[in-house]
Amino acid sequence: MRYPEKELIGILKASGVDFTCSLPCEKIKVLLEMVQDEFTHIPLTREEEGVGICAGAALSGRRPAMFIQSSGIGNMINALLSLTGFYELPLAIFISQRGIYKEKIAAQFPMGKGLPKILEGSGIDHTLIRKREDFKGIKRKLDSIYKKGKIHAFLLSPALWENSEAISKGISVQSHERRTGMDSLPCTLHPVSRPALTRYELLEALAPFLSGKVVVCNLGFPAKEVFKIKHQPSNFYMLGSMGLATSIGLGIGLTTKKEVVVIDGDGSILMNPGSLATAAYSKPQNLTIIAIDNGAYGSTGSQPTLAGSCVDLELTAKGFGIRNTIKVSKKKQLADALKKHKRGLFFVHALAVPGNREVPNIPVTHLDIKKSVQRFLTEK
Repeated sequence: MRYPEKELIGILKASGVDFTCSLPCEKIKVLLEMVQDEFTHIPLTREEEGVGICAGAALSGRRPAMFIQSSGIGNMINALLSLTGFYELPLAIFISQRGIYKEKIAAQFPMGKGLPKILEGSGIDHTLIRKREDFKGIKRKLDSIYKKGKIHAFLLSPALWENSEAISKGISVQSHERRTGMDSLPCTLHPVSRPALTRYELLEALAPFLSGKVVVCNLGFPAKEVFKIKHQPSNFYMLGSMGLATSIGLGIGLTTKKEVVVIDGDGSILMNPGSLATAAYSKPQNLTIIAIDNGAYGSTGSQPTLAGSCVDLELTAKGFGIRNTIKVSKKKQLADALKKHKRGLFFVHALAVPGNREVPNIPVTHLDIKKSVQRFLTEK
């Protein structure tokens, strides 16, 4: 019997892969079904968020792998370089390489054929997997990935599965309670006054609730302000990869029992809003997302974001399926909300006025940040 999908699954298990994320591709649909059955698996809304989630899982000591098609690489290069590669975190990427073998969709040709050069130009090692005999070298490379903290892409030709005897189980849509239209409204829109506090002032009120928790902080001024107010070994300061704070926090929350707090911003969330849908689907019981919304891109010159004119982030979170939400604009409102909350996914929409506090740069290297958080996560 010829089951290349099962053979690859066996190699992944032998290498200790224990956390997976994916987006669909028709060419590897049977493989993806097996991945979902055999491993902890998170379905993604976008490839880039998977990089963030896998980075969080890697910080917790997991061995993550992603499964995507070649077109998705274009959505994740920056995150791979400025997050996974920069912090020297391990990630195996299995790419269904379209556009090279009996491809019927012309739009798949450019990225599929150019993929090896794109990876090479990005400094990402890759291996061409064209036939089953090429499987033999995968385990050795996986062992190296997780030992050395490297990224490696495995380019899977559609020819691998051509004569497979594995059969798809067919589309199976999980049964969820579905809420549409007004069924999901109104949100917990508690009366709030107009914002009068800066992000720094809200962070001062937030600081006592961060003690002993994993804190993932958005890049730029938010990270520097948190360092000034409440530096602790469990803080993961983002130095790049805008838009992935919630994704990283989600990856950590799904792989540890410790409490995780994400300090995100309106500009960042608007860049990757699908992360809220993935969080709602995954429902980690230890994750709090605090979206400090000052209606501006604070670290790039305070240009206005759409949250300042037409987007309500609490409504957005609720619409994506996060049921426990609240809107605040005062220190006491924020403190009371965090005191009252006990357990479960929680989204706090904290309104602020634009403005940054003049604080020094973070005097800690990115690798020391990573190692400190990893030590905290492995402590009993």
